[in-house]
Amino acid sequence: MIEVNNLSKSYGAVEVIKDIGFYVESGEILGLLGPNGAGKTTIMRMLSGYHFPCSGTVKINGYVLDEESLELKNSIGYLPENPAFYPDMTPAEYLDFAAEIRMIPADKKNNAVKKALEICGLDSRKNQRIETLSGGYRQRIGLAQALLHDPPVLILDEPLTGLDPGQIMEMRGLIKNLRENRAIVFSTHILQEAESVCTKFIILNEGRIAAGGDMEQETSLEGIFRNLKGVDT
Repeated sequence: MIEVNNLSKSYGAVEVIKDIGFYVESGEILGLLGPNGAGKTTIMRMLSGYHFPCSGTVKINGYVLDEESLELKNSIGYLPENPAFYPDMTPAEYLDFAAEIRMIPADKKNNAVKKALEICGLDSRKNQRIETLSGGYRQRIGLAQALLHDPPVLILDEPLTGLDPGQIMEMRGLIKNLRENRAIVFSTHILQEAESVCTKFIILNEGRIAAGGDMEQETSLEGIFRNLKGVDT
């Protein structure tokens, strides 16, 4: 579903991603881990088609980035680290607007918005102005827009940032429920969140893969971090 090979990215003379490769199948949640500045967001932006690699390939749902970018982007639901909203809109209005941008057909738009509101637990707040909603509900709105077109791939960049403990537990459950029939990439710098949500992981350090594997085979990601030279714990 998601196939990344020999991915590298430079900004000027600075190489921020160095020969990255991984594979995520439907039903899996890959945790992309590492300290701030390790390259997580850069990889997420390349997976979403927002940035292009300097070398290597990204293939999502059978489509290759840069060759078939529109089809690739239509296969993705993307939640950025800091989703932007029109604060005077309600969640229902915002999702209706997002559905139009997605060019969801008129006869399917209302059902798509309704389904996204239900999945993300927004029914009780759908007619409340976004500016009055908590950070947890705003993250739910961002996730709902990513789900509008029922994509087979979700790219979630730090989706639990800024949430209180109760909101974090709710979002964890929601994300885990979304893995059915989807491949998900989930970035975070919080080890406990990856251990509670992800089925597999990659740890980045200075733009390279320092470690990776199946979550079921690891008892503690903290121990891996402690063994990685140059990674703060």
